[in-house]
Amino acid sequence: MSPPPTTPTDRPLVARRMNAGEQLRAEKKTHRLVQLLIGLTGYGTALALLVGSGLGASSWNVLAEGLAHRSGLSFGMATNLIALVVLMFWIPLRELPGLGTVLNVVLVGAAADVAAHLIPAPGTLVEQLTHYSLGLVMFAIFDALYLGARFGSGPRDGLMTGAIRVTGQPLWKVRTIIEVIVVAIGWVLGGTVGVGTLALALAAGPLVQAFLRHTTVPLRVDSPAG
Repeated sequence: MSPPPTTPTDRPLVARRMNAGEQLRAEKKTHRLVQLLIGLTGYGTALALLVGSGLGASSWNVLAEGLAHRSGLSFGMATNLIALVVLMFWIPLRELPGLGTVLNVVLVGAAADVAAHLIPAPGTLVEQLTHYSLGLVMFAIFDALYLGARFGSGPRDGLMTGAIRVTGQPLWKVRTIIEVIVVAIGWVLGGTVGVGTLALALAAGPLVQAFLRHTTVPLRVDSPAG
């Protein structure tokens, strides 16, 4: 008896690992590249909405703020140092970089800066909540879009995908554990934690998992014969 056809909910939540060459040689390149660019640009826009809401920074921003506070480094330098340390964890996790890794560094910050200039600052609590809610949903959707394009993860998302492959645990659980640990360390170091920070830390994993089921582009390498 032949196996039943694969449905979106049957697909692995973290796609097969590919090196940079395999990512570029894989089919559907135009589709995947467009999805990658939309995902990264939207991801940066979502970050601008979350920060602009004033309801709490992301967990990694809290960590960068805390590190900067303790070390005397600038916020940007602390952010870059954290990214370098995270990339070191890729080695034991056997995570592989790709075009998406490079473009993540280039485009997300640029998109966030542009969005921050174009989006009016919220003036009331209702507007703050609207900015935050929209930012949270966009954060999950566009994170899943760029990951699903399968051109490699950004430094922090690569920590998540590598840990998922190594441990076999579901995305929502791994993402939530990482977010909570990062928030806790950042808070201990002196970073500012808001209600929005905690909500994002707890909601990001389940939301990204839900969307990634539908945004991961299937490729021939996923088949047993591939």
